[in-house]
Amino acid sequence: MLQNNLPLCGIDEAGRGCIAGSLVMAGVVLTGEVEGLMDSKKLTQKKREALYPLIVENSRYHIVSFSAEQVDEMGISKCLHTGLLSIQEHLTEVDYLFDGNSTFGVSHITTMVKADDKVAEVSAASILAKVTRDREMDAFAKEYPEYGFEKHKGYGTKAHMEALAKYDRSPVHRKTFRVKVLDEPVLF
Repeated sequence: MLQNNLPLCGIDEAGRGCIAGSLVMAGVVLTGEVEGLMDSKKLTQKKREALYPLIVENSRYHIVSFSAEQVDEMGISKCLHTGLLSIQEHLTEVDYLFDGNSTFGVSHITTMVKADDKVAEVSAASILAKVTRDREMDAFAKEYPEYGFEKHKGYGTKAHMEALAKYDRSPVHRKTFRVKVLDEPVLF
């Protein structure tokens, strides 16, 4: 439950549904005005990149990243649980608002569906998480050019599926995420 007398820490993640790359979470407590904040998915890459340093300069923030290997080992829910705890540890004496509808078992977190499009602090967190993750995927694109990470950022697009069918998974692919073009159907 939010308390009006405490600053707000907005929290969002990027990469939950990807089949390659990290899961990135960010918590942001704005300390100054940043114009143009909205859900990172509604902004162009150029606009997100322009907002990133403005958010960093006008906030207290914490970014947590879980590699594809960590996602495989821990699972998405445990990563999100651990990330929320890390944000709480680094950004204190605030109210926490997490985009979505689950606290992943972490107390003192309020959730709101579409908060990334309604609340400036969550929009800012959305942008920090997405830009951090997109930069990582752009770096992976140079290391593994055959997958086209710079275009789809690790999401399951048609082009990505075609590359997986041809080259199999790279070291930055999540191995526990079922990929139809590679995995055998589960038989009972």
